[in-house]
Amino acid sequence: MNAAEPLTNVDWLAGKEIVALGSAGFLTVQHLLDHLPRRYEDRRRFDAFPAQATGKPMCLRGVVIDSAKKRFGGRKQMYEVVVESENATAFSDGTIICRWFNMPYISNMLIVGHEIVFFGKPKDVAGKLVIDHPDFEIIKDAGDDSVHVERIVPVYRNVSGIVQRRLREIIYRLVREVDAESLVPLYEVDESYPRADAYREVHFPTEMEQADAARRYFALEEFFKLQLNVAWRKKRYEEQLGRVLGKKTQLLKDFYESLPFDLTNAQKRSVKEIVKDMREAKPMHRLLQGDVGSGKTFVAMCAALLAIESGAQVALMAPTQILAEQHYLTFRKWLDPLDIRVSLRTASRKEDGGMELAGGAQLVIGTHALLYENDDFTDLGLVIIDEQHKFGVEQRSRLIRQGMMPDVLVMTATPIPRTLTLTIYGDLEVSVLDERPAGRGKIVTGLRPKAKVTDVTKFLKQQLDEGRQAYLVYPLVEESESLKVGAATVEHEKWRDRLKAYEVGLLHGKLSPEEKELVMRDFRDGRIDVLVSTTVVEVGVDVPNANLMVIYHAERFGLSQLHQLRGRIGRGEHKSYCILITDGKSEDAMEKLGVMAETDDGFKIAEADLRLRGPGDVLGTQQSGLADLRFPEFLADTELVREARRLADSLLTQDSDLSDHADLREVIVEQMERSS
Repeated sequence: MNAAEPLTNVDWLAGKEIVALGSAGFLTVQHLLDHLPRRYEDRRRFDAFPAQATGKPMCLRGVVIDSAKKRFGGRKQMYEVVVESENATAFSDGTIICRWFNMPYISNMLIVGHEIVFFGKPKDVAGKLVIDHPDFEIIKDAGDDSVHVERIVPVYRNVSGIVQRRLREIIYRLVREVDAESLVPLYEVDESYPRADAYREVHFPTEMEQADAARRYFALEEFFKLQLNVAWRKKRYEEQLGRVLGKKTQLLKDFYESLPFDLTNAQKRSVKEIVKDMREAKPMHRLLQGDVGSGKTFVAMCAALLAIESGAQVALMAPTQILAEQHYLTFRKWLDPLDIRVSLRTASRKEDGGMELAGGAQLVIGTHALLYENDDFTDLGLVIIDEQHKFGVEQRSRLIRQGMMPDVLVMTATPIPRTLTLTIYGDLEVSVLDERPAGRGKIVTGLRPKAKVTDVTKFLKQQLDEGRQAYLVYPLVEESESLKVGAATVEHEKWRDRLKAYEVGLLHGKLSPEEKELVMRDFRDGRIDVLVSTTVVEVGVDVPNANLMVIYHAERFGLSQLHQLRGRIGRGEHKSYCILITDGKSEDAMEKLGVMAETDDGFKIAEADLRLRGPGDVLGTQQSGLADLRFPEFLADTELVREARRLADSLLTQDSDLSDHADLREVIVEQMERSS
């Protein structure tokens, strides 16, 4: 059987199975072989039924001894079965309740007397052990049970119309019958590992080490294509003819001498890297990656001055109007003495610094409105994009196209682990700001399980009475029936009652852009003392007077997001405080929040976030362009990512335009079109 064979030609598949598989996108044998297990169950041995709730999922085997349909909350319903272990112990009665909410069809599948294998996390409900919505499979006495029990068993993502057991049988037979010679990769990433062996061992391993090795093989294939895409883009970009900028440095020297402080060594290093790029004939394409408050703005000013003295214009694009306005005020403060003409362009404001623009603006700062203000640019030589992940690829490209292959500097305050930088930004050169400028206030981070409202209110009032401002952050905008979690809109009213002598504002994502801008402006200008907010403040404006942030239900946020939130304080000279409030129930959550209390190094926090949550959650999928990855867990594997990049670079060295690898070239071009 050839791997390219349509499933319609597989005579032992039933017609309804072919239809079900086709509806799920499986049209060929190869498609189904590439439907890899989402996890494995070692059914050579099962976990013992626990005596108490566990923090981890378990694979159990038992017999259904009782079942019942129950109603709750009006028309809602629940199906409940009691499963008994064959090996009850003195420490456990050997039963667990399994429940399914609003899934009435389960009662037709699972009845008393069925022997089942089930998988889930036991919890304590009114003194009884319960697993909600477990994966389960009925064990039958058929002769083909060698595929389903007494071995390491693959568990697949469900295909509508085909039960897990039958799907496993189908894939088992395809793995055995497919012609090994037809399993040809687009590019051989490991000649020592036959691809047919990798398919057999990833689906039906005899030991877990086999499954791990096979998954790593297929992950290397996937990451090779990803890195080839990145290396191809970088190579194409470097082939473009840019312009030489930055030969003259008088403005840069005058700016440096005007500063009342010295730049950090990291800032100086980054400026030197930028100068080197700008002086080359190919266009600069550089990422400036720096923690919150690391001084990216001053590095951007240096780059802008180099371009301006070379006679080119500069555009700086920020994700929000208030951030654009903040940049405008900051740049004017430092560049007005150098007679640099700075303009602001947002959807609602157009400002030219109050001076006659002889020859037009030299530096134009704005939001996405810059994409449409074509008349501002006559000679765009440098594009600076702040918080670049907030913009789509097409938006960035549209601004860049307003110049003749301008130099590009993209900035981000989101610390990214090295492996992810190589994957997401592998087509950019990277400068890292890993030092904090002197003169910033110290931030004390405290972890407070079950903190009392009275204690928080007392400390908050102390800071307000000293003239400071504060953020109070909640995970939800409005109350939820299913989650016992504080909501900003509800808590705002409570805080207004507690803090009657102060102005308490409210900020969340459901406000209109104009309302959000107004609230943030009032907070920045001191008209609001306390801002009750959701995470919408994580990319916000500088409010140096704000020195206190209280984050409620901190366990619900990722580490990097908590770090971004904390970066809103400590921007002035005052000692600052970040208080993380949690219920203290989860050991994992306490470990995570403990990292925040121990360090303020964004890169250490990003590495810890990657270790604790995994790359899929850290990246947030769509923003990173990695939403379709089959093996996101390997993004943390530095060795594998570097090996994939080495293979990609090696291939492009031998075959720069992939003319000898037409199928591979077609895949890469399709990937690029899909991401642009």
